Amino acid sequence: MTSESNRLILWVPLGIAGIFILFFGYALFFGNANPQQKTIESRMVGQPVPEFALDPAVSNHPGLTSANLATGEPRLVNVFASWCLPCITEAPQLTALQQRGVSIDAIAIRDRPQDISNFLMRYGDPYQRIGADVDSRVQLAFGSSGVPETFVVDGEGVIRHQHIGEIRPEDVPVIMQALEDAR
Repeated sequence: MTSESNRLILWVPLGIAGIFILFFGYALFFGNANPQQKTIESRMVGQPVPEFALDPAVSNHPGLTSANLATGEPRLVNVFASWCLPCITEAPQLTALQQRGVSIDAIAIRDRPQDISNFLMRYGDPYQRIGADVDSRVQLAFGSSGVPETFVVDGEGVIRHQHIGEIRPEDVPVIMQALEDAR
């Protein structure tokens, strides 16, 4: 073999790797590997909340049960966690909703009581009840795919609206309308 053949043999694997990188990069950015739908909507919208009973997540709030969500008045159920950065972003909007008279309950996901207490002291506490969902069973039963998510539940305990992701100021009118529609 000549030295030119040896050089060619060294460059062939690099060229093949480059072709694969270009192929997969194209598929990722321009092909079907980049879905337009990046969230999973709950199939529970329009259905009664699942039966559940969660223990209190912190000592100064009662826990949360499905019966608490069928009291005749619509309310929000916010799925959150102290370790969730978007949950910090939405905290001011939840406080604003609570100040407008909205009843808000929470499901705390895979969290520790002391971390939840610190989160509430630092970012605000708009919640009436907070249930501890240590293994995410209730979260999954609601059809929630992540945190934060917020559900509008009507007075009969039926899920009427799902907001995926953090609540931003521009989302507040939509949530207020969903609460009004749930009356």
